[in-house]
Amino acid sequence: MEAAQPHIAILPTPGMGHLIPLVQFAKNLHQHHGISATFIIPNNGPLSKAQSTFLSALPASIDYLLLPDVNFDDLAADVKIETRISLAVTRSLPSIYDAVKSLQERKKLSAFVVDLFGTDAFEVAKTLNIPPYVFFPSTAMALSLFFYLPKLDEKVSCEYRDVPEKLQIPGCIPIHGKDLLDPVQDRKNDAYKWVLHHAKRYRMAQGIILNSFKELEPGPIEALQKENGEPAVYPVGPLIQMGSSKPEVDREPCVSLKWLDDQPSGSVLFVSFGSGGTLSHEQITELALGLEMSEQRFLWVVRCPNNKTSNATYFNIQNSDDPLAYLPQGFLDRTQGRGLVVPSWAPQAQILAHESIGAFLTHCGWNSILESVVNGVPMIAWPLYAEQRMNAVMLHEDIKVAVRPKFGENGLLGRVEITNVVKSLMEGEEGKRIRNRMRDLKAAAAKALGENGSSTKLLGELAAKWKGNTPTNRSV
Repeated sequence: MEAAQPHIAILPTPGMGHLIPLVQFAKNLHQHHGISATFIIPNNGPLSKAQSTFLSALPASIDYLLLPDVNFDDLAADVKIETRISLAVTRSLPSIYDAVKSLQERKKLSAFVVDLFGTDAFEVAKTLNIPPYVFFPSTAMALSLFFYLPKLDEKVSCEYRDVPEKLQIPGCIPIHGKDLLDPVQDRKNDAYKWVLHHAKRYRMAQGIILNSFKELEPGPIEALQKENGEPAVYPVGPLIQMGSSKPEVDREPCVSLKWLDDQPSGSVLFVSFGSGGTLSHEQITELALGLEMSEQRFLWVVRCPNNKTSNATYFNIQNSDDPLAYLPQGFLDRTQGRGLVVPSWAPQAQILAHESIGAFLTHCGWNSILESVVNGVPMIAWPLYAEQRMNAVMLHEDIKVAVRPKFGENGLLGRVEITNVVKSLMEGEEGKRIRNRMRDLKAAAAKALGENGSSTKLLGELAAKWKGNTPTNRSV
């Protein structure tokens, strides 16, 4: 075994939204503490172009290994994401064991870090006597729910959405059951059983690494660190993608950034639903007409509609149609100069950092929220799937950095409501209040990542532990 630098194995779960913060975590570990990493990636089909490009651009301190294919032919077509992710891990366990054992023979392996639905790989860590950790890529609020879920499961007999009063998750703002994450909305479904299964196993970890920071979520983070005791919780965020995920320069990103250069400071609403989000055709029409009626400048990343599911592109299901063909007739001509629509993809991190951006209409994915916070950009919360409704509640009611539009009874957000919300954020008093609050959070995020910041200290503590120098006090 090399007596060289400590090394960690990382088991991500599918989806760019999980891979990006994990890679940033590994980069920070190496840059500041000399700890290198190998990603061991379960494989339920060929990597997407985005994943391949992203992985091929990794620095020398981060290696990756793609495991042999697992077969999902026995699963129903409508099986939930959480079930697929969990099964990708359990069906890869022999391959994971071989990969980690091989690493252990060559490296000084200090820890095995698994993504939030990867706790079944703890068995590999236990067999090989490697300390297991969880990387939680979402909010402290969602992590607090994970720790509380086994208790909630015992206390509540009906569906959580049918509980009349708001639920009190430790350290968090009270929340309606209907706003909890998607997989817990149907307790008979396999997805719920998987979430509960993982939640019960979190206490087996030696630590939970959290992509958040104390100043952003003081209540839930304090509750996690105080009430749980073990495992230790390390908020080391915000871990966000720096710059574009595409090293090559595409024509469209050039167009979008060049267009922004010509717009007044803080004048543009950025509209994007992340790497996995999709809208129905009817909703695309309402959004387009709402943006037009608002008379505000906008940059909109539009995808082909999907009338059945809101996360159609999560597993990189690509539609070869032209997304622009689904916009209302004449919309592009009528908004020319004031708005720019780009199909499918744009360099979000660079766009949110641009001085012309004044607000962000977002699906409330956690990576997108953190990018907004780091750049001080106010938000319109339009959640679609996963834990995004929880995130929207937190943004609107707790942190108060987002407006949340009201959807109709048919689940559709109408053009008039879109217009009103956009104008309120871009021009109104509420927008000014949110903008001021966002300025404070931007400064807090920079401080957390600064030399003596809370996140920097906790990352150092974790690194010291992995180097064999375990500190006794993990408060900062």
